[in-house]
Amino acid sequence: MNPAVAELAGAGVATVYEAYGRRGLLDVEWQPLLPGTRIAGPARIALCGQDDNRAVHEIMARLLPGEVLVLTMPEPRPVALVGDLLATQAKKRGAAGILVDAAVRDSADLAEMGLPVWTRWRRAFGATKNTRGSVDVPVEIGGTTIAPGDIVVLDDDGATSVASADADTAVAAVRQRLSKEDVLRKRWENGELSYDAYGMRAEDERAR
Repeated sequence: MNPAVAELAGAGVATVYEAYGRRGLLDVEWQPLLPGTRIAGPARIALCGQDDNRAVHEIMARLLPGEVLVLTMPEPRPVALVGDLLATQAKKRGAAGILVDAAVRDSADLAEMGLPVWTRWRRAFGATKNTRGSVDVPVEIGGTTIAPGDIVVLDDDGATSVASADADTAVAAVRQRLSKEDVLRKRWENGELSYDAYGMRAEDERAR
């Protein structure tokens, strides 16, 4: 794994999002099928036709080890774009994980497979295979545009992304934030209160 990607994965979604200037959040209620998992990787994107997963089959032929499959369609709906058979291909190809801006099915099988998957819904209702869709194109999910190769970070808090050109800058910002948080954590462990340290108590007392 690229060292920058590994650091972003280790830092997690909340830290990366904050350090990156509160940018990149995929502001959707995601369901992780393997809670407790943290991953990151370059985005390999399929923009499916509406309620159709033909593009998912196509993108499997382009998927490279360590990439995060990002699957979406024009209107997010609880239609299963992925089940255990497609997930088997993704795992064999070395995907770091799958982000599904739609539904998955065979949820128990996917979890048992050990391939990290985040989804908006779990539904048995399956997609058609009639519309080619588009692959390796930018998409918008949860208010953020993701381009192919952008770094997607996923954990129990959800998903965020970093533009590929900003990876090194984001890592530097993450290191700085983690260092600052370590200092604050020690202060709080020693009994100091953020209410005082941030001047909130003094502001409230002046306002009385």
